[in-house]
Amino acid sequence: MNIEKFKPAIVYAICIASPPEKVWQALTNAELSRKYFSGNAVEVDLRVGGAYIVRTPDGALHISGEVIECDPQKRLTVTFNVNWPQLVEKLGPTLVTYEIEPAGDGVKLTMLQSHDRPISDDILSGGRTGWPAILSSLKSLLETGKAMVIPMEPPLRMLAALRELGIPMPG
Repeated sequence: MNIEKFKPAIVYAICIASPPEKVWQALTNAELSRKYFSGNAVEVDLRVGGAYIVRTPDGALHISGEVIECDPQKRLTVTFNVNWPQLVEKLGPTLVTYEIEPAGDGVKLTMLQSHDRPISDDILSGGRTGWPAILSSLKSLLETGKAMVIPMEPPLRMLAALRELGIPMPG
């Protein structure tokens, strides 16, 4: 995969009072991710070409991908494809990169969601709703030991834009 063609569409940065190794563990450990990622479990084979999977609380496949870059405690880039074949077919693959940098007594965590083609703001509204909730919950978990519970639903404008593209809603 030529990641040179991918351009960031969503970028969030958050400072977390936590050492890099704990942030890395939270991003790559199923048990920890369940606590801040709405019950979803991240399973990752931490090597280039390794599998990246996110399972729903009931164990169903939610996101599948592959590790593109892996520099422990510094950078992780994965393909991040929602288990919705018509969506991936129409919108192409998504890349998600996590960058961890020292920042005072903690780290600055930057998340980039990148695409190899233009994606409408209406469709991107889903990520723009979800990522702040996920990253804020991660920050809360690492700093206080308790994740935030932030209910999330797909934005109506995103669902309408997908319908306009002829992408059927999953059953």
